[in-house]
Amino acid sequence: IINNYLEGTQGVAVEKATQSGMHFRDRKRKVDYVLAYHYRKRLSRGPPGVGSPERSHGSPSLALVSNGATGKGCVEPQQHVDGHQALQEWPGLPGVEVIELSPLDALEEEKRLQREEYEHNLVEAGLEIEKDPENKSQGLSFVRIHAPWQVLSREAELLKIKMPTKKMYEITEEKGILKTLNEMWCKLTEPLQPQVPQKENTKMKNLSYPFSREKIHLYNIKDKDTFFDNATRSRIVREILKRTSSKARNSMGIGTLIANNVYDAAYPLHDGEYEGQNDDMNERKLLYQEWARYGVFYKFQPIHLIRKYFGEKIGLYFAWLGLYTEFLIPSSVVGIIVFLYGCITIESDIPSKEMCDQRNAFTMCPLCDKFCDYWNLSSACATARASHLFDNPATVFFSIFMAVWVLFFFKATMFLEQWKRLQMRLSYFWDLTGLEEEEEHPRPEYETKLLQKKLKNKNITTENPNGLCHACYFVCVFCLQHEKEKLTWSDRMPGYVANFGLILFMVMLTFSAVFGVIVYRITTAAALSYSTNETTRSNVRVTVTATAVIINLVVILILDEIYGAVAKWLTEIEIPKTEKTFEERLILKAFLLKFVNSYAPIFYVAFFKGRFVGRPGRYVYMFEGYRMEECAPGGCLMELCIQLSIIMLGKQLIQNNLFEIGIPKLKKLFRKLKDERTEPKEMDTNQSKDPQQWDLDYILEPFTGLTPEYMEMIIQFGFVTLFVASFPLAPLFALLNNIIEVRLDAKKFVTELRRPDAVRAKDIGIWYNILSGIGKLSVIINAFVIAVTSDFIPRLMYQYAYSQNGTMHGFINHTLSYFNVSHLKAGTQPQNSLFAQDVLFCRFKDYREPPWSPNQYEFSKQYWAVLSARLAFVILFQNLVMFLSVLVDWMIPDIPKEISQQIKKEKTVLVDFFLKEEHEKLKLIESFIAHDRRKHKSGTKSETKSRRSRAASFSQFNRSPKGSFTSFSSQHTVV
Repeated sequence: IINNYLEGTQGVAVEKATQSGMHFRDRKRKVDYVLAYHYRKRLSRGPPGVGSPERSHGSPSLALVSNGATGKGCVEPQQHVDGHQALQEWPGLPGVEVIELSPLDALEEEKRLQREEYEHNLVEAGLEIEKDPENKSQGLSFVRIHAPWQVLSREAELLKIKMPTKKMYEITEEKGILKTLNEMWCKLTEPLQPQVPQKENTKMKNLSYPFSREKIHLYNIKDKDTFFDNATRSRIVREILKRTSSKARNSMGIGTLIANNVYDAAYPLHDGEYEGQNDDMNERKLLYQEWARYGVFYKFQPIHLIRKYFGEKIGLYFAWLGLYTEFLIPSSVVGIIVFLYGCITIESDIPSKEMCDQRNAFTMCPLCDKFCDYWNLSSACATARASHLFDNPATVFFSIFMAVWVLFFFKATMFLEQWKRLQMRLSYFWDLTGLEEEEEHPRPEYETKLLQKKLKNKNITTENPNGLCHACYFVCVFCLQHEKEKLTWSDRMPGYVANFGLILFMVMLTFSAVFGVIVYRITTAAALSYSTNETTRSNVRVTVTATAVIINLVVILILDEIYGAVAKWLTEIEIPKTEKTFEERLILKAFLLKFVNSYAPIFYVAFFKGRFVGRPGRYVYMFEGYRMEECAPGGCLMELCIQLSIIMLGKQLIQNNLFEIGIPKLKKLFRKLKDERTEPKEMDTNQSKDPQQWDLDYILEPFTGLTPEYMEMIIQFGFVTLFVASFPLAPLFALLNNIIEVRLDAKKFVTELRRPDAVRAKDIGIWYNILSGIGKLSVIINAFVIAVTSDFIPRLMYQYAYSQNGTMHGFINHTLSYFNVSHLKAGTQPQNSLFAQDVLFCRFKDYREPPWSPNQYEFSKQYWAVLSARLAFVILFQNLVMFLSVLVDWMIPDIPKEISQQIKKEKTVLVDFFLKEEHEKLKLIESFIAHDRRKHKSGTKSETKSRRSRAASFSQFNRSPKGSFTSFSSQHTVV
């Protein structure tokens, strides 16, 4: 072992690792990071004997490894006469052998050299490394990395990581009624709190300051091994891994090496097992017991422990998810009340009673040409009664409540703290205030593209076509690497063009899928209308609606997976420079595609279905003989409710739960089978019987980011807010889903994923802007759903403008227009009509002039009056909600008052603390100088006296003419 670096099989016995698998073999140094890679040894080296690694006696002392290719102008090596081509001698260079390698062996040899160089550079950077011996012909090996105190302190100062100092100050508590309410709330929710260790004194807080080695005496360092927690240590090591480069293939850090398959994975270790019989408690086991089990679904989340273990970025995600879930509780309660109100008032609803009354002989026009008969409106009684459950006066109140709720979620507080205030509170307690944006390292793909551009500009390609020696080639690469050059818009133009074209194509593909389902509905409805079975003909609308929604759901699930992969590929060809830019562009593309895919069928039913059907005698046809589909007699709101509920619940059940549980398990099983198939079954004498923590973590699924987690919640947020007027129970189903989702995500992070790198973040980033945009869009959409899709405005207009007694009696007759059946086109009249009496007039739902009017079948005055009222309601609704949001935003600031005061107090305490420290340092320096001066003064006097006595005795023999004596001053150190 050289500098803790284990080379090959040095020795037979290797000391067993600790049982915890968290330390080096000396059981002292902690494993901060792990690199994993697969190796494959070269089995044949030519004579003597195939497969024998030993050289024969008198074998050459130097070997040239070649893959069989020779440069131009080189002398061909001479073969041995015994026929072996694997081992050759180079003419003119005695004692040098050439080993012919297959392309696979040459690639493996190149990877090995890259690993050796990279690990050597890590050691040069100060890290300590322990490597597994490679005892098999091929297999999996691990490189364990430990960062000593010198490296941790140096990097913490460079990264400006805030660490607690010895100074503590008191946190100002709320006073008065707020304090009493807070104490009561804490007592009531005490059984819901997770049983995790808390600070001994919650009223005091350590003053934090960016780490500095010059001021190390100010920090609260009790133990250097535990001063930096595991998440901070792994973050520091990750920064070193990302910036450490190697000359081979211009590897710009660990990201490039993993992309080139030099290493398979790089990850920090979990804090041990999350379940087991041992009594050792660690943070991972504590998170599992108090957070990542379905049995603790009723408890609050231990947000501070989540942040400590996974980092601020993941901690903010779960804090946001928890607050969003809590905010669904009041909206779910109001939604249930609205639904129950519809159930209670269904018997007293006058329009439904009029529609179901068979004494009202409303003979309706045929639903299709030739094969459909006239029908009575009372046959649609069930649809009308069901529509009242979601289309009643309480729905309008619920829509206004949800619109204000959405804006409150981002701007103010109602029953709980809203997100912005909670975010500021967490930023204060997590020492994120004043966090600067860290300079990110370029992505490996960006560096590769930039290098290709530099090589192209210098007429040098990565294939080395001019036969340059490798040393010269890498010198060129190294020089080009340090030239200041970047990719311009012209380099990215092909990617931008491809993005625009493919995104437009994908959007059109979504619209084509929706159009295909529309064609299916129209053709299926026409085909079922021709059936001779009475039951089939009577259930045409239900059959078509149910099957079409299921088809829509399947198409959405399939296209969602396709769009996710397409969005990632489109972002990669744009070649973003940093990971943050890559993530933001990926989020925007994926959200755009999935938004259109998820909501396009719902938008069609809400705003387009039944709007372009025409009228009897002048219907709008699709293709030849297929009429555009109409809304049900009770309106399209009921169908919109069915569409929204099935798509929302289907996505939550299948995509968010089954896929999220099943796909990681299948990937884990596939990776395990692949490793077992590729690795030979050889005994490894150096491997302990029990798998170590790095072995257990390697078989877990790698962490790929929070984008999928946020995306599914954002899409659900759209379902809850955009069309909530049509489905008041949407918040309830979202609440039930999120209760499971929190524990499902928690279990996935704790038990099924490798430990993510701790990333510091002040906020949730671009997701806040997307959520805010959806919130504002939901106000507009809900206003149009109430005004256009529902019958709220027509009912309101009839009751207060057209009703003779101010009631809803006669509303159904008011909304139906007359049509003279003799005006039907030839060949479209019903064949074999079952109606006993001759039908002279049939009714259809619209505001049009009757046949006996001079302007027959034109839009009536009622139509324009209702249209004006609808537009006025949209404007009034939007302005009312926006006024309320501005009012609340003005009344309640984004930053809580106590947090603002604490931040100011912390700055004041920090200034006073450092001024006091500088004052004490100055006093110490002055005391040293004063003490030195006193010592110097006393030393001068005594020395003068002794010199005078010696001079007096000496003056008897040799007196100075001037009678003066020389005094020597002592030297002192300037502090």
